[in-house]
Amino acid sequence: MSREGPPKPSLRSLVLGCSNEVFRKMEKLVITVAPTGSVPKKSINPHVPITPEEIIGEGVRCEAAGAAVIHIHARNPKDESPSPDYHLFEEIYGGLKEKTNLILQISTGGRAGMTYDKRAERLKLRPEMASLTTGSVNFPDSIYENSPSLIEALAKDMLAYGIKPEMEIFDTSMIANALDLARKKLALTPLHFDFVMGLKGAIPATIENLVHLRSSIPSDATWTVAGVGPSQLTMGVHSILMGGHVRVGLEDNVYYRRGEPATNVRLVERIVRLAAELGRDVATPDEARRIMNLRRGTAS
Repeated sequence: MSREGPPKPSLRSLVLGCSNEVFRKMEKLVITVAPTGSVPKKSINPHVPITPEEIIGEGVRCEAAGAAVIHIHARNPKDESPSPDYHLFEEIYGGLKEKTNLILQISTGGRAGMTYDKRAERLKLRPEMASLTTGSVNFPDSIYENSPSLIEALAKDMLAYGIKPEMEIFDTSMIANALDLARKKLALTPLHFDFVMGLKGAIPATIENLVHLRSSIPSDATWTVAGVGPSQLTMGVHSILMGGHVRVGLEDNVYYRRGEPATNVRLVERIVRLAAELGRDVATPDEARRIMNLRRGTAS
């Protein structure tokens, strides 16, 4: 008689067997694509979309690949610099709204113009979502300054326009600032957070830090992870396993693997494929609207 006993299950079967059970209790995965940002240029990766037409086209392709949300920046078509031009945002927004069902999330980031007026004007488009960084942080080559008064002013605008803020979190202190906005009735609950991890000068991309960030937000909040550079893949996988959501795109990571330029579509497709392997379904834009509790209309 053999003394070996029954064959041991493989690590893959153990992981998938556990995850399938756990994932049945999780919401579907919401994938955000950030196709262009303010920094990467075609000289670094020729697939970076710059013109409104290119950005709109990326949105169409990424929705077909599995994205539910698109994070929108505008770029100057002449020199590829970040632009605060309202008319560029208007063209991008209008084209995406016409050609996709994506949740349109406009960035209020300050690289294209740090003043409140420059950052607030685009909110007049009344997108379903907009990013709101709730503190200041050192970027590798500059200070990304967000004063308390500026944060509150942008939050008030979003509330008045019926826009759900995505709280952009570069460090743990920014979570407390976001919770203060909710306490002051300047942001409606449940909140939605985006943990930006792996950027030099901000919170490092480690599983320990992700667990800490997740444990620091309200239990009813939703959350996304945006890993920068190589951490986009590793943090994305951790987020899938932990019940969070994932942001990918050339804004945060221009390589598919070392030395191989990425495309936005391939980055979306990879997360869709990994989610399927791990047993977690991917949300459509309308399912994502429900998951993130999007509201329309102005505040009373």
